[in-house]
Amino acid sequence: MTDFAFSGLEPDTILNALEAHGIFLQTGLLALNSYENRVYQFQADDGQRMVVKFYRPGRWTDEQIQEEHDFALELAAADIPMVPPLLFNGQTLLRAEGFRFAVFPSVGGRQFEVDNLDQLEWMGRFIGRIHRVAQSQPFQHRPKLDTASFLDTPRETLASSTLLPDSLKTAFFAILDPLIRETHARYFEVSSPIRLHGDCHPGNILWRDGPMFVDLDDCRMGPAMQDLWMMLCGDRQQQLLQIDTLAEAYDEFHTFDKKQLALIEPLRAMRMVHYMAWLSRRWEDPAFPRAFPWFAEPKYWEGQILALKEQLAALDEPVLTVGM
Repeated sequence: MTDFAFSGLEPDTILNALEAHGIFLQTGLLALNSYENRVYQFQADDGQRMVVKFYRPGRWTDEQIQEEHDFALELAAADIPMVPPLLFNGQTLLRAEGFRFAVFPSVGGRQFEVDNLDQLEWMGRFIGRIHRVAQSQPFQHRPKLDTASFLDTPRETLASSTLLPDSLKTAFFAILDPLIRETHARYFEVSSPIRLHGDCHPGNILWRDGPMFVDLDDCRMGPAMQDLWMMLCGDRQQQLLQIDTLAEAYDEFHTFDKKQLALIEPLRAMRMVHYMAWLSRRWEDPAFPRAFPWFAEPKYWEGQILALKEQLAALDEPVLTVGM
């Protein structure tokens, strides 16, 4: 079974997997917006709304998935609004016909507003609470956030990609390589890495009289700033106000390390490079050309050359500060 072997995940496979654990559907399966895995929402015959998540084969080991589940359960037990997987005979990681899956309660909510300072204050408090729990012990199996996996390996992937037009390769790598060098120079591994949500962007946050966190699929070890910087948007003045709001609220529950402010732009650069390589690696999955048709077009890569130039300049900008 390859990384892209979701072709065998037929509706009957999903229904049989659920029914084997006593879950019978009242409605059909609604595919949710997930590309890495296959995720479906449904209503069971007892009226409960649920979500089933089938993990991409070959991406994580059983131990790594179990750490994701255990972290979610640990956070939920600490009264943090995290959606954990459901237990079936004491197990959260289930299996069916070669696939691994988990079942979650379905939760609703509206979009988190990144430009809403009141909501940012809530987010700062809850991320501080998450990190207070997270620092109590490390992951043993999940990967860490480092330059090898977010810069060097992605660079190799992009160099061998057939999706980058030959006519743009020289210009693309002429800016990508300096960006990678400068990011290497500015990124530092913190002395006390913690367990992270890892992908704490607005799309993974629902608002229901406060934040509700979903999807720990990218949890890993790394600097606390990784769970904060993706909530910054707008110009420098807006970001100064946003990070100050986040930091002050965060510090109520977990010490905010001001030194990590210097990691914001390196982390942004690492995410940009990693994202391009991720799309390239996943292109064999039929879902990706359908969802991201622009990725194979020269216009996209021309835009990325410009974005990388802007990010290289951002690495030289003064580090954001907080007034706390």
